[in-house]
Amino acid sequence: MIRLFNVYYPTRTLLLLLCEALIICGSFLLATAYIIGPDAYITLIYENGLLKIVSITGFTLMLSYYFDLYEPHRISGRWELYFRLLLVLSVLSFVLAGLVYLFPHIDIGPNVLVLGISILAIALSPWRSLYERVIGLKLFRERVYVLGNGERARTVAALLKARHDVGMEVVEICAKGEFKSEVERFAADLRAACQPKARIDRVIVAMENRRGAMPVQELLNLRLRGVVIEDASIITERLLGRLSLTGLNPSSLIFTHGFHVKASQQIARRLVSISVAFVALLICLPLIPLLMLAVRLSSPGPVFFRQTRVGLGGRHFSVIKFRTMRKDAEAAGAVWATKNDPRVTALGRFMRKTRLDEIPQLWNVLRGEMGFVGPRPERPEFVQWLTSEIPYYDLRHIIRPGITGWAQVRYQYGASLEETKQKLEYDLYYIKHLSLSFDLLIMFETIKTIILRRGAQ
Repeated sequence: MIRLFNVYYPTRTLLLLLCEALIICGSFLLATAYIIGPDAYITLIYENGLLKIVSITGFTLMLSYYFDLYEPHRISGRWELYFRLLLVLSVLSFVLAGLVYLFPHIDIGPNVLVLGISILAIALSPWRSLYERVIGLKLFRERVYVLGNGERARTVAALLKARHDVGMEVVEICAKGEFKSEVERFAADLRAACQPKARIDRVIVAMENRRGAMPVQELLNLRLRGVVIEDASIITERLLGRLSLTGLNPSSLIFTHGFHVKASQQIARRLVSISVAFVALLICLPLIPLLMLAVRLSSPGPVFFRQTRVGLGGRHFSVIKFRTMRKDAEAAGAVWATKNDPRVTALGRFMRKTRLDEIPQLWNVLRGEMGFVGPRPERPEFVQWLTSEIPYYDLRHIIRPGITGWAQVRYQYGASLEETKQKLEYDLYYIKHLSLSFDLLIMFETIKTIILRRGAQ
């Protein structure tokens, strides 16, 4: 896997993206050469044709990314893959047609864009079929043995089987014989893995209890033979983008790479948050009066909703949002919002899905109470209880909370203790890999989340 912007991506996924960039670019270059002929180099070099093609390529890749074409685990079948490819080409056609109509000078040449999209439509489907066929070959799959027989090992094995894009094939090795203990059986399995016919490329250690049960010598022998030995927490962190609470202890946090909250880094993130919040507030300014009127007409009660939340260092502040619930939503006390919450108004449900109710929080960002990116701030009524129930929950408060965050773009709305644990794992991953580039990636993915209306309830 390759690490970009502090997020791990399968190597084959990045290779897929690179190849499709070449196919898209090549389709429009071929169209230019066919229609314009020998003078195509004049169009490409002196009339910015090459720059236009590169821009079209980048936009097409972005559309493919937004339609999950580089996240195959989100696609249920081959028919859905081709349907999404068709959607990408349709959106690309409409956007290019609109731009050429409004700004004719951006056209590369007569009918070049039409022919380029036609060539691309013909090329993409066979390319995807070829790609799926090639990566499915055993030659390009890594054979992985999961060491362990508990719930943790089963979870890792199920994850690898579900993620075909990582190219790992889980194999089982069952050494023959009777063994007095679990450690003897594991040792025998690993000795069998050393045999040439086993051809094990990687061992993932997912044992529930390692003390006195780790077959150290056998693991060392495999390591010296070139087999990758990896802890289960590392592979799950990279594949899921979250830091598992299972087996997490203080020494893991102390000695692991990451969790470096530097002052210079925080200043840079703060400047970016202020800049983005200011620009977003200017863009939303014409929309705010309309939303205020809509909230006022939708149900009786105030337009804005203020609520105390816990921020940096555990300090309390008042968060501001457009009201999305009935006026008497918490007449009986603080209650967690749930999926299809009956207290949410019809307009409020739409505003939550589109994140329009979050616009007033831009003021919280400008005031320094929040960042644009960070863990979502929780209510003090719940923080005390969650801190006692979930280990390391208070680590969320070492940085400013945010309007959006890694948990918001990767996970659903947390409405229970178990779901809050899952969201904390994403928050811990974010804090561990904190960086400005990671923030920019989350902002980019937030747009995708809003467009696809994921996460919020």
